[in-house]
Amino acid sequence: MRCPKCGSLDDRVVDTRQSEDGTAVRRRRECLTCQRRFTTYERLESPLIVKKRSGDTELFDKDKIIKGIMAASKNRPIDQNVIEDLASQLEDKFYSAGTEITTQEIGKEVLNRLRKIDEVVYMRFASVYKGFEGVKDFEAEALLLTKSTEPKKHST
Repeated sequence: MRCPKCGSLDDRVVDTRQSEDGTAVRRRRECLTCQRRFTTYERLESPLIVKKRSGDTELFDKDKIIKGIMAASKNRPIDQNVIEDLASQLEDKFYSAGTEITTQEIGKEVLNRLRKIDEVVYMRFASVYKGFEGVKDFEAEALLLTKSTEPKKHST
């Protein structure tokens, strides 16, 4: 590891710990040339591939989820931390599920989470994700959003 102060490659590891979230190893290092201490993090990198409807693929980008939800939540009382936490939770879920995911799976998961947070944001996101073309699409989605089924009664 190159020292950020003097550029030397000679260092020693002073301390090693798991990061708070458990996704990285934190190492405290000391440069053997200038004695400056610095911290490095090691993370496992395995790419998550997103398969688009067109068949194209690209690397997963959590920021795209954040931007989409931010656009849908404009002028709504949703804290940005809630949006970032939601995106981080989804990112963790997708990475633990495997190495490839579809945009449809991503959209469904975002909608499932938004349904519990804010119905207006849910409808706005759904209108873009599902490509609404008119009022009928909004009506149908609103019906799905508000539909709650009663448990089936067993006759005795």
